[in-house]
Amino acid sequence: MAGGWARDGAVSEQIEASIEDELARMKARKSPTGDSLTHCAECDEPIPEARRQAIPGVKLCIDCQQDRDGAQQKRGGINRRGSKDSQLK
Repeated sequence: MAGGWARDGAVSEQIEASIEDELARMKARKSPTGDSLTHCAECDEPIPEARRQAIPGVKLCIDCQQDRDGAQQKRGGINRRGSKDSQLK
């Protein structure tokens, strides 16, 4: 499928590149290491034994971890389209 001035397959390449970038970002995230804490580092609530065994080096309880994961993180995006509308913003 041709998309204006784009060559055939450009859209598929764009999607694949976006997926590869996201996978690389996820793999680069550091996972906890070392000994797990028995109590949360933020709220001092006990961390369940099952969680400590499932995730070695865990430092946060489930609630605090969910709050941290839910916080919006700023990421530098790459404008792969280069459309006029996106360049005017």
